[in-house]
Amino acid sequence: MTVQETFQKLAELRMHGFARALKEQLDRPDDYADLGIEERIGLLVDREWTEREGRGLTRRLQLARLRDRTACIEDVDFQHPRGLDRAVLKRLATGEWIKKHQNVLITGSTGCGKTYLACALGQRACRDGHSVVYRRVPRLVQELQVARGDGSYPRILARWAKTDVLILDDFGIAALGAQERHDLLEVIEDRHGERSLVIAGQLPVKAWHKYIGDPAVADATLDRVVHNAHQITLKGESMRKTRSNLTDEPPSAN
Repeated sequence: MTVQETFQKLAELRMHGFARALKEQLDRPDDYADLGIEERIGLLVDREWTEREGRGLTRRLQLARLRDRTACIEDVDFQHPRGLDRAVLKRLATGEWIKKHQNVLITGSTGCGKTYLACALGQRACRDGHSVVYRRVPRLVQELQVARGDGSYPRILARWAKTDVLILDDFGIAALGAQERHDLLEVIEDRHGERSLVIAGQLPVKAWHKYIGDPAVADATLDRVVHNAHQITLKGESMRKTRSNLTDEPPSAN
């Protein structure tokens, strides 16, 4: 087999990283002269694996549609006084909660970093090879309403049910109607004991009953979410306010 035929077959197999690494070895033979065949093959395989992992991560992040794409668990701010426990976040960073199909509840006032934290957990999950979907609750119920009209409702529910981590942000920000309550319960029910859920919002858990409205639906929702959840309650002043570059000084007369 000629070198050109080898590259052609690698292209057909979509082993582009392997092919690029092989070309480098052929173009610079002196750089690899001291390596044995096992080491050289290992370098080729490592390149292919690394590039595939990179493409996979890019694809998972695209599908996740995280609201804050810059969020990273390693960059979480512990200096701002908001009651965030470093030990809890370190434990969540291991991803064991996903393997055990547990949930994470993040509550707190506006601007304290709930969305960033939820997205940071989602980004870490993507890096660990898990599928993630992010939705704001108002957008999610709207999406399901449209899906019911065009017949894609069962397909969307099935897709979300297979997602390793579903992030529901802005929980409690808008009132729920009867159909919306049941739609939300359907989404949560599909995940109970099977997949993980992250819920972020201003409402403390004790206020969920009043927000959901229907006692039976509220009981079912709480039973499927809270008892298997890591709870993070953020406190303190808005981080947006403290980091604003605006001042209260009057504008200059000049």
